[in-house]
Amino acid sequence: MLLLCNQREPLVSMQKTLSHQIKMWLAFLGLAFLLSACAEQEQTTLLVGNTMGTTYHIKVVPNNRLPDANLLQAEIDLTLEQVNNQMSTYRPKSELSKFNSMPREQSVEVSADTVKVLKESFRLYKLTDGALDITLGPLVNLWGFGPDKRPNRIPTDDMINFAKRQTGIEHVSIQGYKLNKHIPELYVDLSSVAKGFGVDKVAELLDKYQVKGYMVEIGGELRVKGTKPGNKPWRVAVEQPTVDERRVQQVIEPGNMAMATSGDYRNYYEGDGRRYSHLIDPRTGYPINHRLASATVLHPSSMTADGLATAMMVLGTQASLALAHQENLAVMLIEKQNDGFKVYYSDAFKPFIKE
Repeated sequence: MLLLCNQREPLVSMQKTLSHQIKMWLAFLGLAFLLSACAEQEQTTLLVGNTMGTTYHIKVVPNNRLPDANLLQAEIDLTLEQVNNQMSTYRPKSELSKFNSMPREQSVEVSADTVKVLKESFRLYKLTDGALDITLGPLVNLWGFGPDKRPNRIPTDDMINFAKRQTGIEHVSIQGYKLNKHIPELYVDLSSVAKGFGVDKVAELLDKYQVKGYMVEIGGELRVKGTKPGNKPWRVAVEQPTVDERRVQQVIEPGNMAMATSGDYRNYYEGDGRRYSHLIDPRTGYPINHRLASATVLHPSSMTADGLATAMMVLGTQASLALAHQENLAVMLIEKQNDGFKVYYSDAFKPFIKE
């Protein structure tokens, strides 16, 4: 959901008409850009495109260093294509796909970017007590949330234990730029951090041009810097985790931060009288089963915010709040109640809240 000015905006667009963009955003985004002062937005460049199986939306306050919009978008697309060629599991020749297709005890050379994302994934695995595990693929597929179809019956304990034996971050290691696999079934999926990393790469590209402000969003993960025209702060709305309607829960001003939100309120199925979330706890092998409906994390790195938001949905409310206190993380949690929702804020999150 996007909340936009009613007045037309003469923004620079690289895709179709603005009216079509608005319809597309309304359909696919679970967060809102709160944009005010339409006259000021005339100076903002808007770029829209597709990447990583989703869309991106970028707003930039241009300066005399910034290239023509067509050239800028070409540079952004090239940057994101490189990330796809490194980490996509849907491209058979990507670095990650080559690793996943290897037999046991072989290695493949990967880029510095892939090593960086893997090392951060390893760090987050330890930080979250195993709640974020990039080798979770066999369990995700078993429960019907991967490329395979929904199972005809709920997996048994034996099936879950068998799939768990094919997972484990300890079965992958890094030596320089070489990625080593130690069991043949191991399958690494970086989808919990790759979109955030893509956001960071685009932000680095824009920083190169020393622009005054930008907002970069890929599939709901975003990062902002500086201000809009007229020195107005960027504002973002966190969506209330409801299925049947889209409503703003909280407006925040991220400042120079990245933001990621994860939730279980749209991707699930029901069977045997129970609700099964797409979020699988790597430690148990089962979908999460608690009241936490949405986790929003602010962090300087979009990659890190992306991974932490996913991990906190696995951890649940109290464990996530404890981790946020321990690590001084800016976190907002929305928990389901019998009569609505209850919102929790870490101390580090409160300065970003705007009424």
